[in-house]
Amino acid sequence: MRFTILLFLFLGLGIVPLFAQNNYSINGAAADSVANVKLRNTSVVILNAKDSILIKFTRAVQNGSFNVGNLSKGKFILLVSYPGYADYVEHFSLDSVHSTHDFGAISMKLKARILQEVLIKGTAVAIKIKGDTTEFNAAAYKIQPNSKVEDLLKQLPGIEVDKDGKITAQGQAVNKVLVDGEEFFGDDPTLVTKNIRGDMVDKVQLYDKKSDQAAFTGIDDGQKTKTINIKLKEDKKNGYFGKTEDGGGTNGYYQGQVLFNAFKAKQKFSVYGTTGNNSKVGLGWEDNQKYGSSENVQFGDSGEIYITGGGGDDLDSFDGRYNGQGIPLARTGGMHYDTKWNNDKESINANYKIGSINVDGTSNNLTQNNLPDTILNSSSSQIFYNYMFRQKLDAVYQVKLDTSSNLKLSVDGTFKHSQTRNNYNSSMMRNDTLVNTSTRDLTNTVDQKAFNASAFYTKKFKKTGRTFSFNISESYSQSDAKGYLKSEIDFFNAQHQKDSSQLIDQFKTNNLKSSALTTNMTYSEPFSKTFAIVVNYGIGIDNSSADRRSFNRSSAGNYNILVDSLSSNYKLNQFSNQAGAIFNYKKGKTIINFGTKVMDVNFHQVDEHTNNVLDRNFINWAPQASYQYRFSQQKSFRLSYNGNTTQPSLDQIQPLRVNNDPLNIVLGNPGLTPSFTNRFNINYNSYKILTSQYIWLYGDYSFTSNPIVNNTTTNPISGKSISQAFNLGSKKTSSFFLGANFDKKIEKLDMNMGFSLNANGNIYYNLANNVLNMTKSYTYNPRLSFSKYKEKKFDFYLSGGPTYTINESSLQQQANNNGGGFKADGQFNIYLPGKFQIGSYSNYEYTAKTASFNHDFSKLIINAFIIRTFLKGDNLKLELWGNDLLNQNVGFNRNATANLITQNSYTTIKRYFMFSIIYDFTKMGGGAPKK
Repeated sequence: MRFTILLFLFLGLGIVPLFAQNNYSINGAAADSVANVKLRNTSVVILNAKDSILIKFTRAVQNGSFNVGNLSKGKFILLVSYPGYADYVEHFSLDSVHSTHDFGAISMKLKARILQEVLIKGTAVAIKIKGDTTEFNAAAYKIQPNSKVEDLLKQLPGIEVDKDGKITAQGQAVNKVLVDGEEFFGDDPTLVTKNIRGDMVDKVQLYDKKSDQAAFTGIDDGQKTKTINIKLKEDKKNGYFGKTEDGGGTNGYYQGQVLFNAFKAKQKFSVYGTTGNNSKVGLGWEDNQKYGSSENVQFGDSGEIYITGGGGDDLDSFDGRYNGQGIPLARTGGMHYDTKWNNDKESINANYKIGSINVDGTSNNLTQNNLPDTILNSSSSQIFYNYMFRQKLDAVYQVKLDTSSNLKLSVDGTFKHSQTRNNYNSSMMRNDTLVNTSTRDLTNTVDQKAFNASAFYTKKFKKTGRTFSFNISESYSQSDAKGYLKSEIDFFNAQHQKDSSQLIDQFKTNNLKSSALTTNMTYSEPFSKTFAIVVNYGIGIDNSSADRRSFNRSSAGNYNILVDSLSSNYKLNQFSNQAGAIFNYKKGKTIINFGTKVMDVNFHQVDEHTNNVLDRNFINWAPQASYQYRFSQQKSFRLSYNGNTTQPSLDQIQPLRVNNDPLNIVLGNPGLTPSFTNRFNINYNSYKILTSQYIWLYGDYSFTSNPIVNNTTTNPISGKSISQAFNLGSKKTSSFFLGANFDKKIEKLDMNMGFSLNANGNIYYNLANNVLNMTKSYTYNPRLSFSKYKEKKFDFYLSGGPTYTINESSLQQQANNNGGGFKADGQFNIYLPGKFQIGSYSNYEYTAKTASFNHDFSKLIINAFIIRTFLKGDNLKLELWGNDLLNQNVGFNRNATANLITQNSYTTIKRYFMFSIIYDFTKMGGGAPKK
């Protein structure tokens, strides 16, 4: 605040003479709010209410009183400040009727008494910036009764919540939502945002969650997760609350859920169950393990090995997520418990979740393959059925061993069972000539399990800044998959006559096992009060196996002829050493850190099917640096750099032999060398208390040297393609993201206005038929938003703006996918007499036609509802919901990859009507339950 006043004084020297002075004045007196001690020399500043420019400045006399004269008429802001006390701010006006304003006795409060909050008369401070953390004061944002955390988040600047509950903050996806700093149902943010009541929230904190070791040492190690922490009000930590909902609708749609939470001091217990087929409930479970949807062997940044896969590349598999394609049926349930005891020295956090999901639907693709001398156009259709059942149990136990050391033990286990069935039909054209047609049927059944355990020990020594930590973790995963591949491809000559055919009828198995032991110890040592170093060393041991087999059919129903060329049995062993040093400088408002990590990896692979051996030794580098300056509690700036080596994957060096798509064959390249990526990030936050103005700027730029790209040779006669990875040393691939957000309250209209700009893009290369191709992909989207709230009367939100996309290939620049568009979304809620409410959630999307696709696309989705509330607290609702009233919800997207441009359309949920009964119940902070 001292810095702000000095700046105002500096500016005021040139500005004050510009204002006409008249005989208007103010007076008052400043004193301690408790002891009533007169505060001599209190700083008194008068600002222009419109732009916060300094008008007058004075200090209080011996008895704390002040008088400022020779003012002009107009609207002003009084700012009173005294060292150690919270600033006092009040708006006032001077005019011909009120030429003098008497503030009387102004009670100044010590910062220690009010937790260092800035006191603004009649208003709560909305935003505080504490280092890397942006803290939103829930009291400064208004929400309707019985609203959830999700409704509160939608009002916060820089945070977006889509129709499915997915959260984006400062341009990045939020993957964790904590409650009072603790995990709440683990990896599912929506169970917090859709479950906890908004009026229970005290603060919302947004930050990049660091690793346990980085949080302990205070020095960034590059591992971050965008996180929201919901801090509850103290009086909302005792009692119970929950929700029940039962709804049925037209076209067979339904949904139901039961949520119950019991909080008692430091204990939290929650249980829930949901079911529905309208995509509104049960779809938020994000369960990411080190195995995924297809088999792949790849090295991580720290040299670790990832063998991912369920059904293998031969067969389609399902990761259990719903992305809007198809019709989902979800059933989920779970329990959560956390508590602290022994004077907060010990704590436990445990979660159990169980659920299943079915997704059925169809998809259609149009693909344009730009070659140097021609264009191939393909069309394909898909019918799919996906099913997954899963269970997960996790627990974290923490104990303070003594005043300087802590121990954290974590364990989790996951079981999955999935089934997929897919049918594909496709055709390819070269100009007006039919090249080929194909049909494929794939079925797959996968059983997976994974277990993880870790221990993390920390120790702080007597010397401030000297610390030691040790982390050890063990993980085990197993996947057993079985499935069938049936394929028929017909090739045609120039006369449109079938020239030849290729048939495949095979049974496939894919068994993966992986165990990994990793350790890391870190030691920090301060050289002075401002300069310190953190060093670390760790080892990793990975043992894995991948047994893949394909069998041809010998007779009806018998698949017992092993296909040697499509079978392998890899044993993988790896040993890695990792060491690093990071220096940290912290003085005043400045923090600087820089350093590097280096990983030495020894890799040994044996294919027991062919006895082929592959040995690799390589080194990974990971330098980093960052600069942070904190201007004040409401303003900060950060610039950071990270670099990392990327080793070629085993798929690129020696690909696992697959025939899932006979029209696309992959070859290995043992001569591949590592690439290196440099990434720069910039972040700026500023919040002006007096004008409720928030500015956020974020930028990210990266480029990769010696990138690994693909050389794809396509036969225009047959349509077959052969791909091989290689290093493109003469070029650099790059990508960027730019985000800007400006929010301000318009006092005259009592309305919030915001402007945002999102821009992202990349440049990458590939070879098509040995000709270098550069692909540019950029997207720009500026948006304006307006919102207004009147409790128990109405609220509305409207946001929208144009879009422009650049998707072009250097091979066929005239056949690009460049085009504009427009996106908008809005909602309103109106309270009517008789406890009725009406409202709508709508969005509009328009995509213009392009040189590649000669049809534009638009859809307007209007969802509307009528609600009648009952009981004293309005917590019983009868709701009639209309989904997609205009029946325009058509799944659609376009994208470009290398020299391929694709347009996809798919089935999704369209118009239906649903009637629901919703009951919210709560008893918090003592007293009788609200009914």
